[in-house]
Amino acid sequence: MESARVFNIQKFSLNDGPGIRTVVFLKGCPLRCFWCANPEGQARASQVEWKESACVACGHCVELCPEAGSVERDGKRHVDVRKLAGDSPEATRAIAECPGRALTLAGETKTVDEVLKVCLQDKPFYEDSNGGVTLSGGEAMTWPEFDIELLSRLHEEGVNTCIETEACVSEAQFQAVAAHLDHMLIDLKHWDDARHREGTGVSLDLILANLRWAVAAGKDVLVRTPVIPGFNDSAEDARGMARIIRSVGLDRVQLLPFHNFGESKYDLLDLDYRLHGAKNLREEDLADFAKVYAEEGVRAFF
Repeated sequence: MESARVFNIQKFSLNDGPGIRTVVFLKGCPLRCFWCANPEGQARASQVEWKESACVACGHCVELCPEAGSVERDGKRHVDVRKLAGDSPEATRAIAECPGRALTLAGETKTVDEVLKVCLQDKPFYEDSNGGVTLSGGEAMTWPEFDIELLSRLHEEGVNTCIETEACVSEAQFQAVAAHLDHMLIDLKHWDDARHREGTGVSLDLILANLRWAVAAGKDVLVRTPVIPGFNDSAEDARGMARIIRSVGLDRVQLLPFHNFGESKYDLLDLDYRLHGAKNLREEDLADFAKVYAEEGVRAFF
């Protein structure tokens, strides 16, 4: 039986595909988007998180994990979670013995059976709302064997399937997982390859190749674009994105206004957040932005 590293299973989601859905978040992503709302989903391995407000500054974790070293924040010295392997015996003991429960683990290895059991708990809600299960991350497609087994078994149970994907995996991998999906939510973050590399660390080429294949294959595809201040929020960006969307044979896009809800997660991992203090965008802030899409024949919605 296949297994994967899961960092969250979110029930009753209304924003990740049609109807009421359970979203399974898998760790590991080839992109490094500087605005990422799930930084704990980037690394494939489990990671230890440190919560400053719960820390009693006892130093016990430092004593238990000397090889990882220590750092200090807000006057509290603690183990350097960036250097502490989440699956190590030292990490397990430090988490268990932390008196303030300031240390937690992001990412646990779960089998298909374990995940399927959780997903099927809400099957009546899927049936009443035409919902189902969505795989997300990170990048869920980096676990293709797990995906295929889980999605196949969901279909056997009559459960609708969906994925949120960056589409930045090999074409063979992408197509193998796509064969078991009813819906695909594909992120398109920029129209210009150089800017895409700057913002995400990867080229746009493979993403576009997979997107074109999915549309040509008749998959139910929705392109989604996170609108990030200073990165892809200009009229020129909207026009460039709309033209790419039209070129692959689609005529709609879901705009995801920037939010900083994930900022606290960077603190848990002792990571810097490039957009610290940036204001959230609202739908009304993007009214003119959406009009540019319309001028290019693409319906932009939120």
